[in-house]
Amino acid sequence: MKHYPLHLFCILYFIGSWNDCFSQPARIVHDTQQKTVAFGNDRIKITLDYNKTANISSLTLNDQPVIQGSAGVYSKIRTKESSYTTLHLATDPTVTVSGNVISVVGIRYGDPALSIDETWTFTISSSDIKFDIDRTMSKAIVVEQVGFPVFMFNSMDTWEGAYQDYGGLAWFYLFNKKLDTYGVHSSASDFWNSKTGNGLTVSVTAPGQQIAMDYSRTADDKLAYTLAVSPTEMQPRFDPGTNRRRYVRDTTDVWAPFQISAGKSSQRITLSYFDFEAKFGRGKLAGIHQGQVSAVLNTIARIGVIDKEHFGGNSWHTPYGPICLHEQYIAQMGLAINDNNYLKGYQQCLDFYRDHAIKPDGRVWPRWAYSNEDAMPQGFTDKGFYEAQWGYLLDSNPDFVTNVAELYNQTGDLPWVKTHQASCEKALDWIIQRDTNGNGLVEMMTDSHKQKRGSDWIDIIWAAYENAFVNAKLYYALILWTDIEKQLGNTTKEKYYQGFAEKLKESFNKPLAAGGFWDADKKCYIHWRDKDGSTHGNNMVTPVNFMAIAYGLCDDDARRKTILDDIETQMQKENLFFWPICMYSYGAGEGNDWQFPFPNYENGDIFLSWGAVAVKAYASYKPELALKYVKNVLAQYAKDGLAFQRYGRAKQDGLGDDILSGNSLSVVGLYQAIYGINPLYNRFYLDPHITEALAGTQVRYTYRHQPLIIDLAINQYAVSNSRFKIASKTDFGFFATDKELLYFYGSSNQASLKVSTAPVGSLTLDMKKWGPDEISFTQSSKDAASSRLVYQINALHPDRYYTLLINNQTSKRIKSDNKGTLTFEHKTNKGPDEIVVLNK
Repeated sequence: MKHYPLHLFCILYFIGSWNDCFSQPARIVHDTQQKTVAFGNDRIKITLDYNKTANISSLTLNDQPVIQGSAGVYSKIRTKESSYTTLHLATDPTVTVSGNVISVVGIRYGDPALSIDETWTFTISSSDIKFDIDRTMSKAIVVEQVGFPVFMFNSMDTWEGAYQDYGGLAWFYLFNKKLDTYGVHSSASDFWNSKTGNGLTVSVTAPGQQIAMDYSRTADDKLAYTLAVSPTEMQPRFDPGTNRRRYVRDTTDVWAPFQISAGKSSQRITLSYFDFEAKFGRGKLAGIHQGQVSAVLNTIARIGVIDKEHFGGNSWHTPYGPICLHEQYIAQMGLAINDNNYLKGYQQCLDFYRDHAIKPDGRVWPRWAYSNEDAMPQGFTDKGFYEAQWGYLLDSNPDFVTNVAELYNQTGDLPWVKTHQASCEKALDWIIQRDTNGNGLVEMMTDSHKQKRGSDWIDIIWAAYENAFVNAKLYYALILWTDIEKQLGNTTKEKYYQGFAEKLKESFNKPLAAGGFWDADKKCYIHWRDKDGSTHGNNMVTPVNFMAIAYGLCDDDARRKTILDDIETQMQKENLFFWPICMYSYGAGEGNDWQFPFPNYENGDIFLSWGAVAVKAYASYKPELALKYVKNVLAQYAKDGLAFQRYGRAKQDGLGDDILSGNSLSVVGLYQAIYGINPLYNRFYLDPHITEALAGTQVRYTYRHQPLIIDLAINQYAVSNSRFKIASKTDFGFFATDKELLYFYGSSNQASLKVSTAPVGSLTLDMKKWGPDEISFTQSSKDAASSRLVYQINALHPDRYYTLLINNQTSKRIKSDNKGTLTFEHKTNKGPDEIVVLNK
């Protein structure tokens, strides 16, 4: 038998036995001769090199190498004069292993004038690896850049992107040049790759310190992920005078220099694996390209999140990084993104906007940007909010309120929305007061298009005075906020806003001759009316007409049909893949000169940001048309990633480097209007408009941290969690706790049925008929043992006797109380029980 030196035996054992020996939670192989330690768990395997270095030279995730090399994971400090790293040490650190803990002490780097001493501690468990760094600085210094530590991933293709703890995304597809760098104020990154299915979460805690991160494409096309820990919040280095730029080109210096104090500091980095499909999978989407739906919502929908407290529609990649506060759909995108981090992050953002983007009189600043180049002279704040050079864009006021209201519907956080009550009232009151002639239509800051100033999202079309675009948005905000005032108990404001909304709607729908926006000759709602009575924008401006239908302003079936049919006729004539911003040309002088000849930019080009209202407008009329254009957008994503501002009308080609997250909104419309997914403050409301092609869809959805399955067939819909299921042929609401199941008939916001149960056991209700005179449904359970159920039926005739039938046999007579509520008990059975309640 041949004998091997002890150190070589350790190496052979490590190589040959890694998979077998790593069936235990902690797996550690320490080669003292080669000065390496290999360790990990079932999903994460790490090699630490400490031969006059301190470096993670290998990181393998679910058998995929993601980091390999002599510069893998290491600490770094750069000053103006010098650069220091743990890659080159004067002496070897000392490594000790005790149980599942590895300690690396004596990591000393710096120079005679500056001594940096680190201790690395790795704690291995079956679910994660904790990486603690304790650092001592011999003196205070000003640093240009730190890496605490730097992760050098193998290539830019290792990951598709990284989600931040507030719901944003670093999308590496957009790092199209070497040294492109993006910095964020986040304490966690979820790196993911939908093709490999692998995901890596890196989360950081540092008591008493602030955390920032940046992502860079290196000169050799690797991905450098750098963590920064600092005494105060990291500030962007660029631009001079504003210091707000998060995305920089041709440099890795996204953060400004800062001072590190002498003494000790500590941080913990936790590495954990996740399966991409298990964490972000969307179920089974029949009749549509599921991968493309997921991809659009994973990428495009999130890129308007520039940083913590900075959510908008324009991406961080845009040269001047604008955020438009005059966009009403930022919260709506959260409905389809379906990530609680996005919802929490947007709450913090709206708090920031409440505190810094609303003037004392209630005017909401419409934009924010890295620089002030797009602002009116002196029309900006030190926080970066400003009035756009193109005009006073008044839709920022109702849009702020809409986003607060729609986010509240998704979270159900009543204490949070109450903190926005005063600011939302102030924003609404400011714009309502602009109805100086008392006709219910608010007026813009300009009286005439000849003043050449914009007033809404279509900012270089000179909409003035009474603007249908802004008034449609205001109506929607008022409808949403009226309900919140009711929940908050302010009946005075509730009636005030409801009354103004009704007056606005009445005036909006009047014909042109009566002061309204309906053009009977052109068969569409116009864009605006000047103070002199002249009318403008009768060229079928699609956002105006889609909003009128989707937001409930237009409830005339004949008008709706005419508008939608006329638009589709022209779409087929031009063979357009998506709806343009207007079907025909604006008139001479109605927009910026370079908008002509038609089609050009906001005078006729294709902006995908109005996809959700368009899909909603068509979904209840002709869902097959709504689905057609959703599929067209998905096909376009497969070609170019939708990484453009707009598409040209003539060639239908991508144009503009101002990439918009709104390009995802038709897919958001798929979720909300076609699948019918509408999370509301007190229930999950399902109102589908599916086609035969979509039948068999099963959507995975999380509502208030509760995983749901949404089953969609033709005229048969269901919502279920791990215990309860409700099925219905029509729209309904669902809400469940451990001990209660609530059913809401149709769009009712009051529970029609409450079932009280034990905290265990399953229950399925198949609703057949619901009304004040007859109710019928089927009850069933998967459990062999019976459970006691208490049924409470609401909204019946008060003080009336009802007959309860179980499986066609009369069970009892029950009298409803003076509020129209009756209660009865029944037990679950494995087989179905038909329950009928009759008013007789």
